[in-house]
Amino acid sequence: MSGADRTSAYAAAGVDIEAGDRAVELMKAHVVATRRPEVLGGLGGFAGFFDASALKGYRHPVLATSTDGVGTKVAIAQALDVHDTVGWDLIGMLVDDLVVTGAEPLFVTDYIACGRVVPERIAAIVKGIAEACAAAGAALLGGETAEHPGLLHPDEYDIAGATTGVVERDEILGPDRVRAGDVVLGLASSGLHSNGFSLVRKVLLTDAGWALERYVDDFGKTLGEELLTPTRVYARDILALIAACEVHAISHVTGGGLANNLVRVLPDGVAARLDRGSWTPPAVFQTVQRVGGISQPDIEATLNMGVGMAVVLPASSVDAARSLLDAHGVPSWVLGETRPDAGEPASVTLLGDHPAR
Repeated sequence: MSGADRTSAYAAAGVDIEAGDRAVELMKAHVVATRRPEVLGGLGGFAGFFDASALKGYRHPVLATSTDGVGTKVAIAQALDVHDTVGWDLIGMLVDDLVVTGAEPLFVTDYIACGRVVPERIAAIVKGIAEACAAAGAALLGGETAEHPGLLHPDEYDIAGATTGVVERDEILGPDRVRAGDVVLGLASSGLHSNGFSLVRKVLLTDAGWALERYVDDFGKTLGEELLTPTRVYARDILALIAACEVHAISHVTGGGLANNLVRVLPDGVAARLDRGSWTPPAVFQTVQRVGGISQPDIEATLNMGVGMAVVLPASSVDAARSLLDAHGVPSWVLGETRPDAGEPASVTLLGDHPAR
């Protein structure tokens, strides 16, 4: 059987090799824009190369890795035919899980599964991924686009990825550094980020029947525009904060909400008490809660409520930390503090009520 016959047979099964090749050509410029000096070679190989000799400058380098996806937020992108923002969500989920340990993200690999390769759509997805990688200082080292006809509908896709970073062993942040009396800073999220969309879609789209094109006064934009707001990528801001201030631990507030993520970086015998009165959640959170009739515990256990990161640091670092974050354009405020709770597992309690809008 000739090569042409094999290609035709594969195309008849729903896989378009030529479209895949065109998608690679369209994305090349975006990928090149993320290049770091340590990257060897270019696109098209079976693996990406990163020159590890760069780690010789570390006293005791430890590699850190994280993998994640975007979840059902991709359904909003597909419904609106807007594909250049979900890449920011992917990179936000990946590199910001990494930097909270103190690690610098070095490179990212991505995976796109789709029902049909539309080169311009794949290129738009990769454009967002590459822009976010550049913002985080990480190279987009490689990836895979897989066409799955019969498994996914022609206009459906899902994206996932992995990232690797490095940190000095004695500079890893975490529960062992946290002390009673530390302050907890909240760093503002850009919105929903990419967590809790199964709930959001059910409440607003399925149950309430809102259209994505609906203009919502409280948002100052359409529902679709609000839901597609990209995840804030904090990587450079967090690394600058760690370099300038004493920081003990950082929690990336993703699925499970603030309390469930913050408790992961607290040691046993320490309790955090946070004040809801210290911030007003953006309108989208209040809208989902009101329209869905969702209890406070349920909404807080699902969405970030406007807090994208929680930073645990000594009181002496608070002013400098807030000044640096302000200079980076990241709103921050004092959420609460940690207290001794001898003999008890680590815990987080939210007290009071949010201010009225």
